[in-house]
Amino acid sequence: MRENVIVDKSKAFALRIINLYRFLVSEKKEYILSKQILRSGTSIGANVKEAIRGQSKADFYAKMNIALKEASETEYWLELLGESGYIETAQFNSLYADCQELLRILMSITKSQKVIQMCDTE
Repeated sequence: MRENVIVDKSKAFALRIINLYRFLVSEKKEYILSKQILRSGTSIGANVKEAIRGQSKADFYAKMNIALKEASETEYWLELLGESGYIETAQFNSLYADCQELLRILMSITKSQKVIQMCDTE
């Protein structure tokens, strides 16, 4: 199977988010923000994977757009965890950089899909 950057990076990020969740629950006894970031951070890859198997270009675009929204939400939860002191600066910086990379890739994909859809309707 050929390599797909967004699939690979979103899955690797989801695994990091799972480890963050475990840390927050076991070490920090934090249960609310940890569940939020677990849900949104793992949803990115799930929606990307679903998009890859989409039934149409519109379906692909819709799922990638959902993945983009989930990445944006994850960015927010990371900011809260960092600014509240639940995670150390180094851990925050590393996760935040990965999230930013996913956001850039997903924005690029969704923008190019908008152009394709506009061309298809002309």
